[in-house]
Amino acid sequence: MFLGPWPFSHLMLWFVAPRRQQGNHGLASFKLRWCLCLLALTSLPQQVWAPLYKIGVVGPWTCDPLFSKALPEVAARLAIERINRDSSLDLGYSFKYVILNEDCQTSRDLASFISHHQMASGFIGPANPGYCEAASLLGNSWDKGIFSWACVNYELDNKNSHPTFSRTLPSPIRVLVTVMKYFQWAHAGVISSDEDIWVHTANRVAGALRSHGLPVGVVLTTGQDSQSIQKALQRIRQADRICMIIMCMHSALIGGETQTLLLEWAHDLKMTDGTYVFVPYDALLYSLPYKHTPYQVLRNNPKLREAYDAVLTITVESQEKTFYQAFTEAAARGEIPEKLESDQVSPLFGTIYNSIYFIAQAMNNAMKENGRASAASLVQHSRNMQFYGFNQLIRTDSNGNGISEYVILDTNWKEWELHSTYTVDMEMELLRFGETPIHFPGGRPPRADAKCWFAEGKICRGGINPAFAVMVCLALLIALLSINGFAYFIRRRINKIQLIKGPNRILLTSEDVTFINPHFGSKRGSRASVSFQITSEVQSGRSPRLSFSSGSLTPATYENSNIAIYEGDWVWLKKFPSGDFGDIKFIKSSASDIFEMMKDLRHENVNPLLGFFYDSGMFAIVTEFCSRRSLEDILTNQDVKLDWMFKSSLLLDLIKGMKYLHHREFAHGRLKSRNCVVDGRFVLKVTDYGFNDILAVLRLSQEEPSAEELLWTAPELLRGPKGSRLGSFAGDVYSFAIIMQEVIVQSTPFCMMDLPAKEIIERLKKPPPVYRPVVPPEHAPPECLQLMKQCWAEAAEQRPSFDEIFDQFKTFNKGKKTNIIDSMLQMLEQYSSNLEDLIRERTEELEIEKQKTEKLLTQMLPPSVAESLKRGCTVEPEGFDLVTLYFSDIVGFTTISAMSEPIEVVDLLNDLYTLFDAIIGSHDVYKVETIGDAYMVASGLPKRNGRRHAAEIANMSLDILSSVGTFKMRHMPEVPVRIRIGLHSGPVVAGVVGLTMPRYCLFGDTVNTASRMESTGLPYRIHVSHSTVTILQTLSEGYEVELRGRTELKGKGTEETFWLVGKKGFTKPLPIPLQVGKDGEVGHGLQPVEIAAFQRRKAERQLEQKVPRLESSLGEAMETLTPVQQIVLPGQEVSE
Repeated sequence: MFLGPWPFSHLMLWFVAPRRQQGNHGLASFKLRWCLCLLALTSLPQQVWAPLYKIGVVGPWTCDPLFSKALPEVAARLAIERINRDSSLDLGYSFKYVILNEDCQTSRDLASFISHHQMASGFIGPANPGYCEAASLLGNSWDKGIFSWACVNYELDNKNSHPTFSRTLPSPIRVLVTVMKYFQWAHAGVISSDEDIWVHTANRVAGALRSHGLPVGVVLTTGQDSQSIQKALQRIRQADRICMIIMCMHSALIGGETQTLLLEWAHDLKMTDGTYVFVPYDALLYSLPYKHTPYQVLRNNPKLREAYDAVLTITVESQEKTFYQAFTEAAARGEIPEKLESDQVSPLFGTIYNSIYFIAQAMNNAMKENGRASAASLVQHSRNMQFYGFNQLIRTDSNGNGISEYVILDTNWKEWELHSTYTVDMEMELLRFGETPIHFPGGRPPRADAKCWFAEGKICRGGINPAFAVMVCLALLIALLSINGFAYFIRRRINKIQLIKGPNRILLTSEDVTFINPHFGSKRGSRASVSFQITSEVQSGRSPRLSFSSGSLTPATYENSNIAIYEGDWVWLKKFPSGDFGDIKFIKSSASDIFEMMKDLRHENVNPLLGFFYDSGMFAIVTEFCSRRSLEDILTNQDVKLDWMFKSSLLLDLIKGMKYLHHREFAHGRLKSRNCVVDGRFVLKVTDYGFNDILAVLRLSQEEPSAEELLWTAPELLRGPKGSRLGSFAGDVYSFAIIMQEVIVQSTPFCMMDLPAKEIIERLKKPPPVYRPVVPPEHAPPECLQLMKQCWAEAAEQRPSFDEIFDQFKTFNKGKKTNIIDSMLQMLEQYSSNLEDLIRERTEELEIEKQKTEKLLTQMLPPSVAESLKRGCTVEPEGFDLVTLYFSDIVGFTTISAMSEPIEVVDLLNDLYTLFDAIIGSHDVYKVETIGDAYMVASGLPKRNGRRHAAEIANMSLDILSSVGTFKMRHMPEVPVRIRIGLHSGPVVAGVVGLTMPRYCLFGDTVNTASRMESTGLPYRIHVSHSTVTILQTLSEGYEVELRGRTELKGKGTEETFWLVGKKGFTKPLPIPLQVGKDGEVGHGLQPVEIAAFQRRKAERQLEQKVPRLESSLGEAMETLTPVQQIVLPGQEVSE
């Protein structure tokens, strides 16, 4: 550690250089030099003043091409640059680096390391484990830290002997032992390439494994020639019981040719068929990318790809982003030369970077605490650190050693990408299941060794001699075959007779049971389909019996009913999935054993098994029928309020039933609230036990359960293979705890968690944190809640047995008996009260909804038509000899729409048609429909009114025209709304069209003519046909009409038409029609002057809104300007 030399020394030389100065001039010159010197010193950067800490990066960077691909100089420079500009690091030192080369020969490597003594303040390395212990001792004598990522020896972790040594990564041997212990692979072989660094690595790895008491069969070295590789593999095959082969050489995925040839030869020798698992050792020293990272070497080499199916790659977990992603990001920021491609760089680059940052973090901790940093203090202050490295989080333990998380990568012979299978937690030294299972060749891993190899304080002698074991087995087999064969035959014969004959027969057919289909409905094909029985049975507490009334039962078959009659009682059939059950006469003895065991179960709280129905390709369990449905149905019925006495009684019944099953060595495996039934006496009984066992012995495929079905399943069973779904005693206790939660809160499992069932299952599978329901304390006694939490403990061994649960539960009521009769009577009284209130509320709501529906229907259809439809009658089309039709539309509607927002157009039509609807209510007319801006009204239908229809339409038209004269649009009140109206009288046919949204429609030429009268009319005018005028004149009510003349009507030719301009006694003002132009026509839209005026006013309003905001912005800007910068606006005077 030293000061940066050149700026300070040059300045001093310049200051003290001999100069002969005379008189005052010499004194002035001296003072000037002194001031300039002080000024220069104060302007120097902190790095110049700070002491220098130089890191030596040790490794075979020049003699091994694959090690050189780690680019140690680029990695070191990147780390140093980031350290020196990291504001969170208060180092007090200026960091630099120097690349120090090993010689690829261990004997010369140590001499080279000694020669590096004066070249660095601390060392990253060495890469060769062969002289790690010597380097650590030298570092201690030099007071320089040794921060290693490759050393193997466990002795180096002794801080008393090696106080200046620290690991930047976990010990590779600890990682290997953790994996071997999990899979119970004790027997291993080590094979290395012929480079000196890998030979020493293999020897150190073998020695470290043996120090753990693990049998390392062979330690071999091979070159790249086929003969030596084949010879080494043959020796491994000859070794005794080796299951793991550790390859100490460069990985094939980063260009290791020796490993590629080794795996190809292993494939040819059939050693990649699952007998052995190959582990690349070098991947333990860096983070190998695997997320969305295809490896071309696997893609281009099919043989290597197939062989790699037997390889498990253990590497540092990259977490958020891979090494390649982090490298590419650094290159994009200009921190790394752009010419370097990430896939051409070894991931060891990241390990070098992390090691340098490791020293900087330790330096930062030491300076903060002591203000100085020695080698020993750096190692001491590297404990319990946490920082983000090149592409992953770096942490250390209490000894200052790295505790990075590792991941086990796997592939199969079809893919050239790696995927995660397990994560290796080196802090806890255990494995956690990851995304996908390991794909072992042959479908299974190499055979496991005895557990004693990994048990502390035990010595394994290698197990029993296989030849001796075979001889003993053969002798026993020969001795017992004759006896067992004869006994088996007799047993099969007896079982066959007991299964299908006699009073205690187990297998039932359609001749034994009669299927029924009661009128109470079906729900999910379970006991939920059965409703409560009649009140007399409830009050008497009797089980429901079959009534042979013809009105109560419907003929049924096994295909559409789960309820049947067996020996005069109702029974329930639990059907199995469809499958090939074989011949009933040749059912397996293992199945018959389970049948007999299940039928022998007899307990008040266990629903008894009556037999197994087997007929017509269907197989089902036959149990007693319980009329109160399942516990789930009772709990989810919101109209039923259960008190604690009733709940505790149900739970106690469940505990006693499960206690009996466990005493009989029966694990339920499917315990849930829907598999707990309640009989007519409100006694809870456990059912569906043994279902999984029967599926297993009959080898029936089981449907994959949904996430909702798994909410009662214990976490350890969720995480296990499908075979574990058979259940366990501890798993039943967990299921009981979930049922307790249901009963206590009277709702579904995890009802208080606002998450879908699938996400709940995922959280249960992958703790921490432990995910369980949250039950409010006011719902049950505290001791009950405490028992529930004990029962759903994460560790299965911490859960109580049902004997212990029974003993605790009896104390909850303080010795009082659970009086279920009182609870039942109180509940029935509450049922009756709730039912009366519910019927009254529903009746009132029904009447209100009926009135709303009738009102809505009469608004859509004529009342007479609506009544016919309500009665279920068809509405026949009806002809009307003479009616009068009204059509109108808005002049210039297209222009108005173009100048308005969509919501403004909707508001315009809503306001206008609301006005029209109010007017037609005082006239004998019927509104037919509105389409866009068109409005259609008829009179004389569906209710005939003689010849009054013309007068009604005429009066309505005058009222509408008068109201439009004063109508204003909300969004453009200056623009007038002009309508044109057309009237015509004639015959039409009316009828209801369509089944979905039926419409009352008019048909006939009269409709077309009335539309033409409107379209050829003029703004503020009522255009009337000759037929309508004739009817108005016969009425003699004083209607004033003017002759318009001959008008061209599309499709009709020219006809004489009229204007309706008023009526005698009509005093409402009418708008003044527009003047006819010189050419005799009036525009059918807004006038240009009106449009221009509206646009001008709109622009003025927008400008008025913007000017205050502009003035406000200018005022704020003026306040921020200095007097020199202020801008003089026009009309302002410059203030002095």
